[in-house]
Formats: sequence, structure tokens, C-alpha cells
Amino acid sequence: MTTPTVPTAHLHHVGVQTFDLDNSLAWYRDFLGCRPTWTAETFSELTLSRLPGVSRITEIVAGGVRLHLIERTTRVRERGPEDRVQFQHVCLAVDTPEELARRRELWQELYASGRYDFLLPDPPSGIVTDAEGVRSFYCLDVNGLEIEFTYVPSVPGSTR
Repeated sequence: MTTPTVPTAHLHHVGVQTFDLDNSLAWYRDFLGCRPTWTAETFSELTLSRLPGVSRITEIVAGGVRLHLIERTTRVRERGPEDRVQFQHVCLAVDTPEELARRRELWQELYASGRYDFLLPDPPSGIVTDAEGVRSFYCLDVNGLEIEFTYVPSVPGSTR
């Protein structure tokens, strides 16, 4: 019996729901260096049925990462967190331990500036290092979505 060939897929973008697109756009620009590439304000029936209250979608890009900031004017009644299936976090890799520390410091500087409205004012976690030397920390964006930043050292034979 042969195993069927499964076509490969690659990540195109991550959709980020927000109720304040301008606030999100400013924060992602200042924190990740994202730049907008396009904005849509008219939508197909399919999009409108999946995203009730959608008013704008703006794609932002930093390096090879694309985010679609999806502004919704209508909050949809949702079930409790225990009933919801969702992405737990998005992980972005950095090239050096110094860049990891600087990214954490930048989050704190931007929060302290008072220029952004954070849904959840939780500070970033500390930087942790695992047994293989991988370093990580977690923080929240202005919408309360969790982002992990990680530094993975080049280790011969590592599967990471």
C-alpha cells in the first residue's frame, strides 16, 4: 500500500481580529516594523457571512510575515473560552538572543508610552531558556492576542 502524496502548504497570513484597526496598525508598525500593503472596505458575501460587522481589512507585512488586521464593528456573542476553539499563539523567531531581549524591552517601552489602548494590560513574560538553549518570551498585542518570540540557536542535530 502506498501513502498518498499530500501537497505541501505554507502559511500565507495570520488574521487578527480587532475593534480598532488604527490602534492595531500603529502598534504593529511600532512593535514589529510592519507596513501596510493594501486595505479593503468592500467584501464578498462569503466574507460578510463569516465576519459579521467587518468594516476594513488591512494587510501588514514585516519580513516574511503577513498579518491581516480585520476590523469588526459588531461584537458577536461568543460562547465561553472553554467552548471556543482558537489559535493559542503565534510564534515569531529572531536571529540573536540580544534581539529577543530588545523585542521584550520594546514592548515595555511602547506600553509605557501610553500611545496605545491595550485590551489586556498584561506585561510580557520573562525570557526562559530550555535545555537545548532555546530562549522565548510571550507577550500580548493590543487586542489581547498572544505572541511568542523565540531564539533557536544553531545546534547540530537539532530538530527545531
